[in-house]
Amino acid sequence: MTNRPNVVFVFADQMRAQATHYAGDPNAITPNLDRLAEESIVFTNAVAGCPVCSPYRASLITGQYPHTHGIFLNDLYLQHKAVSIADAFNSATYNTGWIGKWHLDGHGRTRFIPPERRQGFKFWKACECTHNYNHSVYYANTDQKLYWDGYDAIAQAHEAARYIEDYQDTKPFALFVSWGPPHDPYQTAPDEFKKLFDPGKLILRKNVPPELEERARQWLSGYYAHIAALDYAMGIILDGIKKAGIEDDTILIFTSDHGDMLGSQGHFAKQRPWDESILVPFLLRYPKIFGKNKKIFTLPFNVVHIMPTLLSLCDIKIPETVEGKDFSKTLIGIEQPPEQEAIISCYCPFGQWTKKQGGKEYRGIRTERYTYVRDLKGPWLLYDNEQDPYQLNNLCNNPDFEKVQSELDKLLNKKLVETKDEFLPGEYYIEKWGYQVDENLTVPYWLLD
Repeated sequence: MTNRPNVVFVFADQMRAQATHYAGDPNAITPNLDRLAEESIVFTNAVAGCPVCSPYRASLITGQYPHTHGIFLNDLYLQHKAVSIADAFNSATYNTGWIGKWHLDGHGRTRFIPPERRQGFKFWKACECTHNYNHSVYYANTDQKLYWDGYDAIAQAHEAARYIEDYQDTKPFALFVSWGPPHDPYQTAPDEFKKLFDPGKLILRKNVPPELEERARQWLSGYYAHIAALDYAMGIILDGIKKAGIEDDTILIFTSDHGDMLGSQGHFAKQRPWDESILVPFLLRYPKIFGKNKKIFTLPFNVVHIMPTLLSLCDIKIPETVEGKDFSKTLIGIEQPPEQEAIISCYCPFGQWTKKQGGKEYRGIRTERYTYVRDLKGPWLLYDNEQDPYQLNNLCNNPDFEKVQSELDKLLNKKLVETKDEFLPGEYYIEKWGYQVDENLTVPYWLLD
């Protein structure tokens, strides 16, 4: 045994920051997450820098930006060139484990992922990617296909609780639990959760246009049902940690890889630069250091910062390959934040947001107050999120905000130089990395299975 804490890192797929009761959503039923929030640091501006599945996961695993690790589309293979977060924990004699969705292998969504392609994770019950939540495939130590019992997120939570029970008395562990919901299909949550949400009674966000209200209601009813099911699953993990008697010595994080527009701004899905897409829930509980009283952290906290911050809290050396910043001393209250803005990006629009559908490359920054975004043609979006939380009034090129826009533009340029981001068309990055894509710049993953 050491004095280093255990780590349980739980994240959903496509769960936007606004979709919890503790964040003020009038529709959400999330009692377990609400209880966790009361004992945690609540990050109100946690950012998915490149808001789509595989890029986020690659940044989580490496602490690097997408133009460095090369994963800026879905269904690509993350080469094991950087020191991964599992490698770092392994070097400190942690047990490391991954349960659930992986989406970093690029060899087919339901194919076996051998140990050498798992970025160093030892315990393994995972699948590359599936959204068939009630008949969900996974693999363990062999290439035999296995299936989770019932709704996969709940089954995975029970597996996580078993892992915690099995490993609580050995060296510390770092367990990552990656859920598929609430990503669509939206109407596949268990019936006991679906019946809680009447589409006609949902309160829509003010930025959903009237012509999309009916569609948004239907999708949101299933979305909230998935979230309620995840909240139930989170309760299983919370109970497992409590039963093991390791609450004080365990860093518990709940978050998501990106959000979901669900009709806001007239858009659906992710990749977009608006808050429904880029902001995710982020709760961090570590009673031994932070106590169990709720604290609010309002500065933007980007995905690349998770790895260095988490390793520092565990007293593990941060690898030189990491590009993110260590926020641990800021959270403890002994240092100023290493930065006060988060880069947001779309390197190559694809999938559900192709160029034919209006998708575009962009780079931007999310500060505590403002969102500023440029596309390849120049300034595109500027929002004062304090005065305009639904981002209904685009202030870009507004003479009254010329000074604000100029300062944000200079800050964005500084961040692009700092991160060595050339901000070029998507085709450049595809050619640079040698990826094979279809006419929509999408990796044809269905040809691999």
